[in-house]
Amino acid sequence: MTSLQGVALVTGGGAGLGRACSLTLGKRGARVAVHYMKSREGADEVVADLKAAAAEAAAFQADLTKATEVKLLVEAVTTKFGSVDTLVNNADDLIARIPLLEMTEEFFRSVMDVKLTSAFLMCRAVGPGMVARKQGVIINMSSLAAWNGGGPAAGAYSTAKGAVISLTKALAKEMSSHGIRVNCVAPGLIGETAFHGRFTAPVAFENAAKGVLLGRTGAPDEVATVVAFLASADSSFLTGETIEINGGMNMR
Repeated sequence: MTSLQGVALVTGGGAGLGRACSLTLGKRGARVAVHYMKSREGADEVVADLKAAAAEAAAFQADLTKATEVKLLVEAVTTKFGSVDTLVNNADDLIARIPLLEMTEEFFRSVMDVKLTSAFLMCRAVGPGMVARKQGVIINMSSLAAWNGGGPAAGAYSTAKGAVISLTKALAKEMSSHGIRVNCVAPGLIGETAFHGRFTAPVAFENAAKGVLLGRTGAPDEVATVVAFLASADSSFLTGETIEINGGMNMR
């Protein structure tokens, strides 16, 4: 894979898939801005690992559901590194499993804000700089849930993930004339993260894994490698696409 250049901002970059993306992008040449909201320790560990690998990195805190904090985040990253060349919209949270018929409006909006609104705000904040430089890459994180409705009582989450795919396509159309590519990845059943540890019973996780065509769950690094490909010049003729990383669990 072609070495990466420029600055990559990874939201939720201190844990799970975000951690894997931060490390992979940094080790392939990008300078990495590791965003976090609460997990300062995780973000600092990622930064330390990157610096140990001779990569330039720094951690930045922000609540991405608030436009003012998103604006300040992008300004801080730009002040530190000079630009944001690649944005990885990874931050999200299921929050809780609540059936749609029992769900409050407040909860539904909170899930939309964490995943969908934050991605919109981040794209809007980095967009002007990318347009001015006539180049940039945006990579959104969707999920298998966008296609199959998600697991039990995860309707709001799957709805947000589906909307992220539509947002990706709309942005790709708007930004293509400015030399900006916008793509999406949709991971399937990925192990080695805290997500399923928090929200999925071990037996349910094992049963779901039986539906993976390749006979195993995925690893965070396998998602990060695809993200790095989309960030590189090797994917120069890809935009508006969603790459599914699910081991054949869902083939379209």
